[in-house]
Amino acid sequence: MTISVIVCTHNPRQDYLERCLIGLQDQTLATDHWELLVVDNASAPDKRPGLDLCWHPRARLIREGQLGLTPARLRAITEATGDLLVFVDDDNVLDPEFLERALGVAVDKPFLGSWSGQCRPEFEEPPPEWTRRYWGNLVIREFEKDSWSNLPRLPDSMPCGAGLCVRRRVADRYLLLHESGQRSFQFDRIGHSLLSGGDNDLAACACDLGLGMGIISSLKLTHLVPRERLTAEYLCRLAEGIYFSSVFLDRARGAPVAPRKAFGRIADAIRLLRTRPPHRQVMRAAYRGRDRALRSLFGR
Repeated sequence: MTISVIVCTHNPRQDYLERCLIGLQDQTLATDHWELLVVDNASAPDKRPGLDLCWHPRARLIREGQLGLTPARLRAITEATGDLLVFVDDDNVLDPEFLERALGVAVDKPFLGSWSGQCRPEFEEPPPEWTRRYWGNLVIREFEKDSWSNLPRLPDSMPCGAGLCVRRRVADRYLLLHESGQRSFQFDRIGHSLLSGGDNDLAACACDLGLGMGIISSLKLTHLVPRERLTAEYLCRLAEGIYFSSVFLDRARGAPVAPRKAFGRIADAIRLLRTRPPHRQVMRAAYRGRDRALRSLFGR
């Protein structure tokens, strides 16, 4: 079994991208077992990644001109040749054994179609304590036990996009959803927008094929978190994007979606009154994203 490691990047922070690549260079799995695809997604000319990939015999830099993480992922899937695809964000630093252990999961757990691992944070500056509640939204995830299921929207077993591992046929299923027009909405970042959920949709394609999804404790990486992602303004924008996208993802995945009723709006207002700043602002932004999505679906 061979692996395709995919790094999608847009206007990257160069020092973070370099650490990402050093983490890949330090992998214990020999390079003849995996290829490396770096997808530059419509970066500005002065921010295109400067890369030295000569250390890897099967590394390629691919330019994808259509802006958005979804087009970048789709392009990577079409270019990849591996049996297992591993998606690595440009601010992720994999532990040295990550690829070797991901390959072991693929062999030992044939019932899993998609999985990811632990994402421990490395903060550029010490974060305010109040932000801890929202670290999950920043793809910070630490746990002790493996978990898996065949339920596509179950949070406890849902893989995340950082270090997401998918089998080839799961990736092909995701590609088909887009090529056949079944996904007219992009569940991923587009430029400065903070839409999300494309990784969840990709991982859930495992369930479409009768396979499971899971989280594996032995898979570990470090997520580099810059100071600007721990501000109230950013966390509000992030919450709004997540809740907006979740409505469309639930609908695409067959989960029940209905317009808000009057008593629901009243309950929201009461919860907001009982919540103190800055959590109130984040909650309000989340409700705003959800309600905006519902209005776009139901017109009210």
